[in-house]
Order: sequence, then structure tokens, then C-alpha cells
Amino acid sequence: MPRPTPSRSLRHLVLVALLPFAAGCDQLAEVLELPNPSKVEAEGRAVGSACRHAGRSLEDCYTLNPAASKAAVFAGWRDMNDYMMEHKLEVVPSQLVPGTPPAAAARTTPSGTPAAGAAH
Repeated sequence: MPRPTPSRSLRHLVLVALLPFAAGCDQLAEVLELPNPSKVEAEGRAVGSACRHAGRSLEDCYTLNPAASKAAVFAGWRDMNDYMMEHKLEVVPSQLVPGTPPAAAARTTPSGTPAAGAAH
């Protein structure tokens, strides 16, 4: 004797109840450290753009960011270069001194002297 099929509303109820589990897939991927290609691409482009805006060469950018995709870094660097040329923007060099912790660098001026109001 065939089993009776569940009612249509019961099926919808089960699907709605399972929706929160499907929404957690991104969180599960982060916990398992699975690479997300679109995130890797976006981060690489952002790194390349920032390098170009700071006046760094492409080779320096690759060296400073070995985990970033070289193709994505190049694409971001090239996009920022085109944007800067089109809008006649100047390079904004980094104000950090190599080897100085970021908190200490924030308390000094670009010339290396303590900033006004900085704790000694």
C-alpha cells in the first residue's frame, strides 16, 4: 500500500525551517578556510590600487603582498593608474617609517618628530 504524500504546506514549512542552515554556508566556508575566488580577486585588486596610489612599483607591490594574486594586483594597479592619469591625481606616499610599529608611527609627524599632544 503506497504511503500518503505530505501536504503542500508541510513541505513549505520544512523548506522554510531549513533556510537558516543554507544561509550559514558562507560562515562554514570561512571556518574551513576555503578560498573564495571573488574575494581573492577583490582583495588583490584593492592591494594593487593602493600600491599605485602610494606610488609603489608593481614589483614592490608583489614583494610586499606575496599571498595576493599577481593578476588581480596588476589589474587593480592598472585601473588606479588609469584613474589617476585621467583625473590628474598625484601620488600619496606612505607616512609610515619602515620598522616602526603602527602605534608609534601615528604619534610622530612625517619628519619623525613627536606629534603635538603625543604622550612621551
